[in-house]
Amino acid sequence: NRHEWVAAASLTVGAAAIGYLAYKTLYSKDKGSKLLVNLDIQKDNPKVVHAFDIEDLGDKAVYCRCWRSKRFPMCDGSHTKHNDETGDNVGPLIIKKREA
Repeated sequence: NRHEWVAAASLTVGAAAIGYLAYKTLYSKDKGSKLLVNLDIQKDNPKVVHAFDIEDLGDKAVYCRCWRSKRFPMCDGSHTKHNDETGDNVGPLIIKKREA
């Protein structure tokens, strides 16, 4: 019957479309690129790591946590623009000597 064939074909096409969309959502290589925090800092390194001796910090050090600073790992205030554009609330890490 022609109606049964059309219904079966429609169901098959619909299932294939849902399967394709599920595959793209779950397994697409591009999926993670929108979730990256580090967009361009030392991308040739497998892991970006910075270490500082506490004695060398002086009275205060302000470090970037948004990964947008042009002076990374030091904060340059780029988080303000990032927060305005995305609705995020990230701010810097501030390390300072305890006030006496």
